[in-house]
Amino acid sequence: MTTVSTPAASPVAPAATGRSPSRVIWDRIRRDRAAKFGMVIIVLFVLIAVTAPLLTMINGWSPYDFDPTAVDKRMAGVPKGILGGISAEHWLGVEPVSGRDIFSRVVYGAQISLLISVLAMIVSVAVGTVLGLLAGYFGGWVDAGISRVMDLLMSFPSLIFMIALISVMPEGNRVLLLVAIMGGFGWPYIGRIVRGQAITIKHREYVDAARVGGAMGASILFREMLPNLTAPILVYATLAIPTNIGTEAALSFLGVGVRPPTASWGQMIQESMLWYEVDPMYFLVPGTCLFLTVLAFTLFGDALRDAIDPKGSR
Repeated sequence: MTTVSTPAASPVAPAATGRSPSRVIWDRIRRDRAAKFGMVIIVLFVLIAVTAPLLTMINGWSPYDFDPTAVDKRMAGVPKGILGGISAEHWLGVEPVSGRDIFSRVVYGAQISLLISVLAMIVSVAVGTVLGLLAGYFGGWVDAGISRVMDLLMSFPSLIFMIALISVMPEGNRVLLLVAIMGGFGWPYIGRIVRGQAITIKHREYVDAARVGGAMGASILFREMLPNLTAPILVYATLAIPTNIGTEAALSFLGVGVRPPTASWGQMIQESMLWYEVDPMYFLVPGTCLFLTVLAFTLFGDALRDAIDPKGSR
């Protein structure tokens, strides 16, 4: 009996492991040194803002406590000691005249700055995304009306109008007022981006299929179109935060932002202008914090944009 030998089966190559788009974007960001530097600084200041009460408890000084023994009244209130009164008791020195601890005011200033900036970003992104989707999807008079409002707001010198509006508003909750006004002037920029993208994708196959399947307007907008706009919205949100940080600092510097005694980096910089010759640390500490925070968010936002659209960065 003849035995027929069958050829050995060739080994099956293992299937290539695919990577999700989010994993690809994350890998690109991890390879970017500037992005990693930005992330480290962002995480550091977020931790400082979140743990501000604990840090001031360890430091032993509230941001509102006065220490008259730390300033020299014979020298018009100049801090005693070197570098603005830096010591084991006051880690970053004290404010002239008042003797308030700069470290405590800086960490609470980080809390206020990040809180206002992030909340204003959320307001502007939420309003701009919804109105941009409506304008791009429905077109016609809806698009015309929303677009004219966006054009009107974008034509204003926003900082001047923010100053004017905040000045005539009742005091109330200053943080919520700043969030509302900054978000109100910021939404047209993301609205323009979302509108343009919505006009492009509203005729895609998956949108037509959902429409044929009986999906209504809201379902198409928020279940079919919005998920495909996540990338540009995320990039804008990341880059809007440093802009809001700078705006909040500018408003506080000009005296219409956060009111004393609440700590704010812009307010501290404004007060330090009278003392920079005799106490430069009072200016350098909040100024450095403001610079590093804006730089970190900007670097991370640029890296995120390049990671999402590498061809667009060339």
